[in-house]
Amino acid sequence: MYAVIVTGGKQYRVAEGDVVKVEKLPVEAGASIDLDNVLMVANGDNVKVGAPYVAGSKVTATVKSHGRSDKVKIVKMRRRKHYRKQAGHRQHYTELQITGISG
Repeated sequence: MYAVIVTGGKQYRVAEGDVVKVEKLPVEAGASIDLDNVLMVANGDNVKVGAPYVAGSKVTATVKSHGRSDKVKIVKMRRRKHYRKQAGHRQHYTELQITGISG
């Protein structure tokens, strides 16, 4: 059984027991969270697709940790123009352990 959920503007395909890194959520580590924005739920050949969300379905997850991803370097350069600019960015994330899918 798996589901497709939306969080942080991105879609994730999750199954029970999966560990997923999503955009940072305002939830403490160790707490449980219900994700209600479920686009699709599949159990073998039985597939439910929402319009846009599947009514009455939810994915339950436990917050394992919060962290920051690897640094992404941004470099802008114009040759022969004496212009060079560098920046870096580390995106915050929340690591979720999927504990249940209902619906």
